[in-house]
Amino acid sequence: MAHPIAPAAVTTPALTPLSVKAIAPWAAFFGILLLTLLYFVGAEQGATSLLSGESVHEWVHDGRHLLGFPCH
Repeated sequence: MAHPIAPAAVTTPALTPLSVKAIAPWAAFFGILLLTLLYFVGAEQGATSLLSGESVHEWVHDGRHLLGFPCH
């Protein structure tokens, strides 16, 4: 004889909201990181070059074209 089985009660953990104070340092860190990456992909050559030579240009060349930055 089949016995009906009641589904177990599913409880979801309470979500605690994050404060702006908790997120701000991480947002600043990743913002600076992304701006640095954008600089090296978009402007690290020519008159604004921080590093001499063509090594940075060669490393980011395909990403530069993918993002629409001219380099030739």
